[in-house]
Order: sequence, then C-alpha cells, then structure tokens
Amino acid sequence: MADVVLVNPAFETSYWGLEHALPLFGKRANVPPASLPLLAALTPPEHGVTLVDESVETLDFERLARADIVGITGMSVQRSRMRAIAQEVKRRGGFLVVGGPWVTVQEDYFAGLADVIFVGEAEETWPRFLRDWQQGVPQRRYEQTSQSDMTKLPVPRWDRLMMRHYMFGSTQFSRGCPFQCEFCDIIVTFGRRPRLKTSAQVISELEALLAQRMEIVFVVDDNLIGNKTAIKAVLRDLAEWQRRNGYPLMFFTEASLDLAEDEELMRLMVQANFVSVFVGIESPNEASLRETKKFQNVRKGGSMIDKVRTIQRAGLDVWCGMILGFDHDDASIFEAHRQFLQEARIAHAMIGMLHAIPKTPLYDRLAAANRLDLDDETPYGTNVIPLLMSREELRDGYLELMREVYAPAEYFDRVDDLFLKDRFRFAMARSSAWRRHPWQGLRSQATNLVRFLGIYWRLMRQVSDDRLRAEYRRRIARLLRSRRDPSVLFSYAVKCAVHYHHHTMATRMARAETAVISTF
Repeated sequence: MADVVLVNPAFETSYWGLEHALPLFGKRANVPPASLPLLAALTPPEHGVTLVDESVETLDFERLARADIVGITGMSVQRSRMRAIAQEVKRRGGFLVVGGPWVTVQEDYFAGLADVIFVGEAEETWPRFLRDWQQGVPQRRYEQTSQSDMTKLPVPRWDRLMMRHYMFGSTQFSRGCPFQCEFCDIIVTFGRRPRLKTSAQVISELEALLAQRMEIVFVVDDNLIGNKTAIKAVLRDLAEWQRRNGYPLMFFTEASLDLAEDEELMRLMVQANFVSVFVGIESPNEASLRETKKFQNVRKGGSMIDKVRTIQRAGLDVWCGMILGFDHDDASIFEAHRQFLQEARIAHAMIGMLHAIPKTPLYDRLAAANRLDLDDETPYGTNVIPLLMSREELRDGYLELMREVYAPAEYFDRVDDLFLKDRFRFAMARSSAWRRHPWQGLRSQATNLVRFLGIYWRLMRQVSDDRLRAEYRRRIARLLRSRRDPSVLFSYAVKCAVHYHHHTMATRMARAETAVISTF
C-alpha cells in the first residue's frame, strides 16, 4: 500500500482567485481544485490518499517527506509555486510525480525534479502508474492513448478537502471544445470533440456537493455548450432535479458567445438555475478575432454587443474574457475595449495580454517568427512580442485599461445600467418557484438578507479606503430605493466585494507595488 499525498499549490493573485475579496466572505479560497478529489476517487482503496490544497492550508513538508508518493498538479499561473514545492520535496528525498495542464504543455519544466510526469488526462494512467509503482517498475512518463470516457468517471471525493473554507463548489459536466482559437490550450489537452457525463453522474456529483453544504457551484467546463444537443438533455434533467428539490444550487459556467443564437439553450440554463456565464469575447477588433480563428464571435446575426444583451435579457449575467496584443491591435485597442465593456454592461472582465502557451498554434507561429520572450519571469507580463506596438506600450496600456475599467464610477455605472436601468432578472426559475411556495421563498429570502448584511458589514469594517467605502454605501443606498429584493441585494453586495478585489489588483499593479499580472 502506498501513502500518497496530492498537492494543489497556492495561486498568485489573479482575476479568478478573488484573493482580496475572500476575507469579505469569510473564506480562504474561491473554488476547490477539481483534479485532487477526482484522483482520490480513482485511487484503488488499498492506497491511502491525503489531499492538500495550499490555498486553504499550510504545506507540511515533513508530512510530504514521509509519504511514499507526492503528487503535484497545477496550471500555468501556478508553475512557479509548483517548482518551489518540487524542489523542496526532492531536497528531502521524496518520490515526486507531476501532472496537470502546465506539465502537459511544458514537459521539460520539471526536468531533474519529477520522477514521473503525466501528460494530458490521467483517468487511465493514474491507476496504471500505481500498479507499476507497486511492482517496482514505474515509467518516467505517462500519456493516455485515448481520451477519457466521461461516462465512467466516479464521483470526486469532496469529503477529502476542507470544503467549508471555499466560497463555491466546482464540478465538470464535459470536456473539449469544437472551436479552434489559436491561443487556446484546451483543445491541446481535451480535444475538439466535446465529451459529456450522463445526467445521473452530474446529479450524483451535485448531491455530493450539497452534502458538503455547497450552495453555489462553478461548472468548470471550458465551453459548456460545445455539444448543444447533448447538454440540452442534461440541462432538462438538471432543471427537473432543481424543481423537485426546491432549487438548492445556483450555477455559473463558461460558454461560447454563440449561446446567444440558441433561445432554447438559454432558457434551459435559466431553468436549471444558472445565473452567470463567462464568455470569451477576446476583442472588439474583428480583424483580431479572425486572426486568432475566433470565428464563432464574428458570425452574422447581430454584433457582439447585441449577442451579449440577448444573453442578459434571457436572465444570465455575462462575465467575459478580453485579450490585448493581437497582431492587428494597435494603440487604439485599449479605448476600444473600454467602450465595448461599457456598451455591453459587462462589469466583470478578465482582461489580459495575449500569451503564447506551448503546444498551441499561436506558440508555434510566434516561435517561428522569433517573436517569443522565453524568460519565465518577464517584466512585461507576457511572452508575446507584439507587432503594431512596443512591449512597453502593450504593458502600460493594459495597466491603464485595468485602472480605468475598475475605477469605481466606471465599474458601478456598468453594474447599475444592468441592475437598475435594465432591471436584470435574477434567478428567474427559482423566483417563480418561490411564488408557488411562498414559505420556502420567505426562508430563502431571509437567508439572502442576512448574507447581504454580513457582506455589507465586512465591506464597511474591512475596506480601508474611505472613498471606496463611501462609494459602496452610495451605490447600495441607490439600489435600495428601487429594488429591495434580498436576492438582488445579496448579488449586488457580492459585486461590491468582487470590485474591491479587481480594483485593488489593478491599483497595486499600476503603482508598481506588485508585478504585472496577466491572465493565462
């Protein structure tokens, strides 16, 4: 029997991490790592498995040194911490295995440190490695020859993590994306043929998350709607499960912009109690979208702003990803991004500079043109050398855009345009159910009111900037004059807290108090 410890390294401050906002929610991390509980479920019962997420607990290197096998996984933004942990494990004589998205695209990053690496998916190779290890003949490199069958995956062992410390639960319905965006490593790892779990699997995982007292779940699929026909069937079953159980969970997820072209799909998502969707807008510059093969964003049937507003009218709050530094971007692109977000009423934009990830078509093209900075710690925040502006112009324009987009007045004008002027309809299926079951609705709204008051109290006590506190008070007071729905109040308070994170991150970068943080 092997004593296995699996580690998810801490993240550096990032858009998704919400590090500055977490104390306002009384949490240590935003979402649990999906990979560790799944690996625990895939581990044969004769082995002991300990899961350690450094985002919520301190690493005990003495404990790691006692383990037979130490496994580390992580994404590109975790790579520096992954290497530091790997170095300490090896210094203490540990047997180290490394998997996950980063080593999949940069296999030599842990050369001299990792005893074993896992490339790509590991549902088949992880149990195979454990068998090899027991027999004393582990290979140096494991890579599946076929993609994992999603219908055979077990329920992740969420009970092995300290779930009370996370803001949200996380789950995965599908893998793969049918599109071919040049910069994206998803199709490198998961392929272009979307593969889905069954409705029964999805519901079993959600019930496991409910057992851990999760109420909001991030469906981590890189494109939930990659196979529209298949996901509609799952959403119908999920909507019925929600209805039978009184809508115990809210969801947010990622999807491509062509969601706006399918009214039935949007309706099914709302009926299943999806409330937000992250969309890859990338750029308001159509030439840049065509350059990067983001053709799904330039189809006929209205502008991207029209499509965003269609999704919002359906009852889904739109978050988005934006990228600066494509070959067709000149210095005018920064103002174009700002205007797009304002017109689209998108409050939350993950803005980043184009970054070339190894094994992607973008990386190969720029490498051939000698337009890559191979320094892993570049001061420019990206490894891409832009074409129509200098590296300094790209970096400084990015920092200024972040500062402008998350300036309190500009941010809350976007929020209020949607929540007050347009009176965004929040969680419509659940609200309809509450009208049919008023006592259930009353209890739930009382909970929302308490949560709103808790976040508001923390905003007033923990935000040190007097001007920010005053802005939060003024905006919430304005909301109270027209919309007193506790679920709307709670959602608005969350937006205040998320603003605090993004504003703090942008301000510290602009003042050179922290390194330039891009999103890749």
